[in-house]
Amino acid sequence: MGKRIIQQRRGRGTSTYRVRKKSFKHKLQFPKKMEGEGTIVRLFGSAGHSAPLAKISYKEGSFFIPAFKKMVEGEKIQLDSKKIKDGNIARLKDIPLKTKIYNIESKPGDGGKYIKSAGNSAIVNKVMGEHIFVLMPSKKEKKFHGNCRAVIGVIAGAGRLDKPILKAGKQFYIKKSKNKLWPQTSAVKMNAIDHPFGSGRAKNPKSKIAKRNAPPGRKVGLLRPRRTGKKK
Repeated sequence: MGKRIIQQRRGRGTSTYRVRKKSFKHKLQFPKKMEGEGTIVRLFGSAGHSAPLAKISYKEGSFFIPAFKKMVEGEKIQLDSKKIKDGNIARLKDIPLKTKIYNIESKPGDGGKYIKSAGNSAIVNKVMGEHIFVLMPSKKEKKFHGNCRAVIGVIAGAGRLDKPILKAGKQFYIKKSKNKLWPQTSAVKMNAIDHPFGSGRAKNPKSKIAKRNAPPGRKVGLLRPRRTGKKK
């Protein structure tokens, strides 16, 4: 008797494959209206994030952002500032070239979508009209509107990948805290009864385009591909 494949198990929504709400109770974003200055009230770790988080209070309430390198509790930061200092929140059009930034908004006012993991930062690369081009950690440029906001500095927690994970148990708990599917088994290594791609005397990846109305147990392979075949 075979077992249900991972697509079917995840679709059931059991606790094994469900997000831990407690890990993601802190939403990282900027308030819509920002002016004046904020005070760093508390620095703390979060199971759902690789970087330490900072709670910042200002005259209308409080919000959470990833902490920057060498941040200390009680420190003051400027909100929507033109002054270049680590921790200040500024619009991209007001930030000089070659400045390191993180927690960048995708669209003005959305609260920050890019560069949130520990030790990361992007660099303001060039200005073309209303648009600012930012050099991402992947070494690719991305275009943003000049009114998008970002935090100046580098995210704290660098070096987390320097120490190797020596035991599978440690990786298990890291993945479990963020509700990541681990370990992932290649489909061609499974038995035929456990996956449509299973079995075979060798690793023979099967190219298959799944039907759009296929059930979870059969919806494997290429899902809604834009193109098929080898690139010329």
